[in-house]
Amino acid sequence: MRKDVRILLVGEPKVGKTSLIMSLVSEEFPDEVPLRAEEITIPADVTPERVPTHIVDYSEAEQSDEQLYQEISKANVICIVYSVNNKKSIEKVTSHWIPLINDRMDKDSRVPLILVGNKSDLVEHSSMETILPIMNQYQDIETCVECSAKNLKNISELFYYAQKAVLHPTGPLYCPEEKELKTSCIKALTRIFKVSDLDNDGILNDNELNFFQRTCFNTPLAPQALEDVKNVVRRNMADGVKDNGLSLKGFLFLHTLFIQRGRHETTWTVLRRFGYDDDLELTQEYLFPMIKIPPDCTTELNHNAYLFLQSVFDKHDKDRDCALSPEEVKDLFKVFPYMPWGPDVNNTVCTNDQGWITYQGYLSQWTLTTYLDVQRSLEYLGYLGYSIIYEQESQAAAITVTRNKRIDLQKKQTQRSVFRCNVFGARGSGKSGFLQAFLGRNLQRHRRVKEEHKSFYAISTTYVYGQEKYLLLHEVMPDFDFLSEADLACDVVCLVYDVSNPRSFEYCAKVYKQYFIDSRTPCVVIAAKSDLHEVRQHYSLSPHEFCRKHKLHPPQPFTCNMTDAPNKEIYTRLTTMAMYPHMAQADLKNSTFWLRASVGATVFAVLGFAMYRALLKQR
Repeated sequence: MRKDVRILLVGEPKVGKTSLIMSLVSEEFPDEVPLRAEEITIPADVTPERVPTHIVDYSEAEQSDEQLYQEISKANVICIVYSVNNKKSIEKVTSHWIPLINDRMDKDSRVPLILVGNKSDLVEHSSMETILPIMNQYQDIETCVECSAKNLKNISELFYYAQKAVLHPTGPLYCPEEKELKTSCIKALTRIFKVSDLDNDGILNDNELNFFQRTCFNTPLAPQALEDVKNVVRRNMADGVKDNGLSLKGFLFLHTLFIQRGRHETTWTVLRRFGYDDDLELTQEYLFPMIKIPPDCTTELNHNAYLFLQSVFDKHDKDRDCALSPEEVKDLFKVFPYMPWGPDVNNTVCTNDQGWITYQGYLSQWTLTTYLDVQRSLEYLGYLGYSIIYEQESQAAAITVTRNKRIDLQKKQTQRSVFRCNVFGARGSGKSGFLQAFLGRNLQRHRRVKEEHKSFYAISTTYVYGQEKYLLLHEVMPDFDFLSEADLACDVVCLVYDVSNPRSFEYCAKVYKQYFIDSRTPCVVIAAKSDLHEVRQHYSLSPHEFCRKHKLHPPQPFTCNMTDAPNKEIYTRLTTMAMYPHMAQADLKNSTFWLRASVGATVFAVLGFAMYRALLKQR
């Protein structure tokens, strides 16, 4: 909403523009009226809408045409004043003032006009019969007010309507010729309805209506008031009320009724509470609230954010199969202006046998977005209405900014839940297969992925000592001369080589020696395609000798060429190394250490899924 309102009064000489302003300020008719009143500012605390209001007078005798044009360009609303007892001043409204104002305005940024019939105390009849055809001819005219500066009739109302025309304009909401809501308004109100429909059954029940009422107007509706609202809809629209709840058609009808009865401030209050600006676009402040992220810190979703996202998943998982079908995904994102997830997402997170994103995969994708691009995550949460449903100041309340990684290293413990592993390797070394195996996919399933649907990320949960953590794998393109800071910034490094390709290991050795030999980032060498015949690598040292020389863990054999889902033990190891980078290699080689971590992973993975199933059955 605007921070202030600027009202300009124009019209023929002697129609009473200056008298109207002076009567408003002094609350009495002035004995002497100057040629022009000075600009007046009414403080926010004495205006109905709590917005500072500037009132500007125009005098043909004191101001040039250029000064008039400047004032027109600065005005938020223009009052064209005429005298009800002067036919010529009425004619000038259409022959001079409206054309002059329109010529000075861009077509897309025209200001609302208010026709003001002054000196109503001098006549017994109304001028409305003459004015109504003018109002019908010009869409920019918001309303017409007849008043009297002499006896103070409708003076306060005049300036209230002027202020209202700026803060609650009819133009973006309603088409008077068609007598219906405009498309952009329907689109915005439809999103608001879907966000407020907490159980996604297509109707707003009494609890949802009360929550909506409380959210927008800070007060619930009494039971009788709720019934009265629904009865109004029932009488005017056959399918406006279903199962004693308000349908989308009924919701839109109510707002049409508000506007037709001159209560468009009600609709604007709703729109602004849900983040919309005067052009019915979600504001930048709403979608992208301020959040400070110091260097070496990462961003994660907090507990409340996961609870919210779980509720969103639940209300769209209609068949309760713990996965979102393509139709369910489409329905979930109907509140977005675009589809945020492409086909690559299905190759980034866990899916079921039909290729549908599972509950775990859904949360993983949100975790990935928050980690890689927190602004995008804030935007998405904004579309879903997080701050409204959870009654927070903004969706920034859903984000945890982790502490500096250096502090984690000093304290030898971390509070983070998401760890990044950058995967390096020459072309064809098996990096993509390594990522897909983390999602439980063997080589046969991986080969079915279309090139255009390929993802360079894979994210899922692992369990270390009974703690659920997210491991994010990122496949780095093998462009040795162009490794960016983002390619190098991670918690653990995977160096993948193909045991059957004699030239594969050399790339891993070069990357390690140039970028990681002096870093504190743990590194693991993966001997991929271990089901194939191993050949001697064309490098001065064998992979085992290289690892021994640089005090690295021996190369880990890995293959995804199997009928069952690949073994996930290596991913638990990577997560553990990311969590405990300070531990000596000797500790990491200890078989008892890995056994404890792996057993914890298996037990908690089974328990975690069982608990979700149990919760699902209780709903």
